[in-house]
Amino acid sequence: MNEYSKKQRWKLFLVIAALIIGVLSLWYTNILVKKLSAEERKKVELWAKAMQELTCNTNEFQDFGLAVEVMTTNETIPLIHVDENGKITNHRNLDSLKVENEGYLQERLLEMKKENEPIEIIVTDEIKQHLYYSDSVLIKRLYYFPFFQLIVFFLFILVAYFAFSSSRKAEQNQIWVGMSKETAHQLGTPISSLMAWLEILKTKNIDNESINELEKDVSRLEIITDRFSKIGSAPTLKKHNIVEVLQKSINYIKSRSPEKINFKIHSAESYEIFVPLNEQLFAWVVENISKNSIDAMNGTGNIDIIVSDHNQVVYVDFKDTGKGIQKSKYKTIFQPGYTTKERGWGLGLSLTKRIVEVYHSGKIFVKNSELNQGSTIRIALKK
Repeated sequence: MNEYSKKQRWKLFLVIAALIIGVLSLWYTNILVKKLSAEERKKVELWAKAMQELTCNTNEFQDFGLAVEVMTTNETIPLIHVDENGKITNHRNLDSLKVENEGYLQERLLEMKKENEPIEIIVTDEIKQHLYYSDSVLIKRLYYFPFFQLIVFFLFILVAYFAFSSSRKAEQNQIWVGMSKETAHQLGTPISSLMAWLEILKTKNIDNESINELEKDVSRLEIITDRFSKIGSAPTLKKHNIVEVLQKSINYIKSRSPEKINFKIHSAESYEIFVPLNEQLFAWVVENISKNSIDAMNGTGNIDIIVSDHNQVVYVDFKDTGKGIQKSKYKTIFQPGYTTKERGWGLGLSLTKRIVEVYHSGKIFVKNSELNQGSTIRIALKK
């Protein structure tokens, strides 16, 4: 399992953990709400019983102190009492300001009818009144609490993720810079030694063709060293004819690619297209994309590079006839550590994205792809 897959599993684990915590919280809170609702109904039934006692008992010497106390101690549960004709005769714990508004009590009565079953008050066999009620503010708050808790929890995960992501990117930047500088430094000494040996070989009786090939390889190593030295610092961008830069890069790749790989550059514009570029770094981009296309085609196929000028933006499309890319992997292929090769590091396209977007303020993305048909990777550069 590569590094990218491990990161994806950790993200999935965090999401599943958050969902489990949220579901458990909702389940437990729902149990509490049901228990409290049952307790509140008992209180309302007791309130109704006290009202029934006051309404039905005509004994003037009867002590109604307990009944009155029961009725007056309810300060949380909203109640509406209706008579046998459905007329509101009494209410309690409703908004004192809104009660004055016409129609408010009827609206609250309709809401209460939907929320809970009414409690019947039997005055006589023929006269039956009803007591309607709704859950207290405490229960309603408790009901919505797990949703609020879940939102806070997800926000916490989101903030933690972005903080971790920013920290990781900063760390990656430092690693990129450190690795690149160290690579350039380590290559410098053997290159200097190779150049010295070349001068010695020129004095010997060695055929010029071999010397020329060695000079090309040493020159190539110097270019690679120069590229690595530019990573981590703002490179100098100069106006270059992008078609010419592409042609140079393709000529180099073509000479080192299988014979059955066909390269072709297309440009609809007859004039030169100048774009701010760092030629060495952009050539690295062309090489990385081309090498990936060659691997995707297993050494046989076509690579078309289409350049199009759109006033403020220049598009460079790399179209191959390879095995294609799954739509779900369009962004993944540019992530550090992602690779489909057994011995790959997954850094080529990640480095390419960095060069295009960080150093050239451009964009690189998969324009389209079909499995077993090929892919098109687009680079957008500002003019």
